[in-house]
Amino acid sequence: MRRSFGATRALLNREVVRFLRERNRVFGALVQPVFFWVLFGAGLGASFRPPGGGESYGQYLFPGTVVLILLFTAIFSTISLIEDRREGFLQGVLVAPIPRSSLVLGKVLGGTVLALLQGGLLMLLAPLAGIRYGVRAALISVPILFLVAFALTALSFCIAWRMDSTQGFHAVMTVLLMPLWLLSGAFFPAEGAPAWLGIVMRADPLTYGMAAYRHALALGGPAVPNDLPGFGASIGITVIFAVVCFAAAVVLARRRGTGGRA
Repeated sequence: MRRSFGATRALLNREVVRFLRERNRVFGALVQPVFFWVLFGAGLGASFRPPGGGESYGQYLFPGTVVLILLFTAIFSTISLIEDRREGFLQGVLVAPIPRSSLVLGKVLGGTVLALLQGGLLMLLAPLAGIRYGVRAALISVPILFLVAFALTALSFCIAWRMDSTQGFHAVMTVLLMPLWLLSGAFFPAEGAPAWLGIVMRADPLTYGMAAYRHALALGGPAVPNDLPGFGASIGITVIFAVVCFAAAVVLARRRGTGGRA
């Protein structure tokens, strides 16, 4: 137990130090979503009205931008698996006398902590979007964002573990992870969407993490859209999403080899 905990902590610390040393990752994971929020919020604000009224498109898009930062950080933190495999670091960790679950947990927690820190920085800008956090709303939002970040990082781990090139990882990111965000209700609501698209959005597990976060924000002022799933159901499905993604990552890591092509 002590050895496993030490390995998990060392891998977590490595992710944080590595991230802080690569300023381009900080820029890409934090600034790009902010640009999306500013540009789309300004460009679509006059022509788009979220359901229920009472808030601008910038207010509606802000929670989605926070989740987008979590997604980008999950991608950037797990793509390093491919680099670690090429450099031989991953092979060195795998032959160490520690369970594979410690490797997965350290890697996933490292990405989760980084995502939560960056998401927290953007949350400080919420008043600029007309959203005011109360203490209760902030306390509820943090564990929700932790669950979402943990699930996304574990899912990205599963994808990166099977990849042997960053190009392949980016291709999968484009066709899987970005649509996962777009269809979560972060960019547009399910209300008013075609029936088939509404079904797809309800099948998206990230929809429920997004909904739980919107419910938490509603404690600070903005009204909750009528089409959102209930808060309790959203939390429950998000927990299941995180557990399933982490379990899948552990199963993949326990297979023989170091991922990628055999």
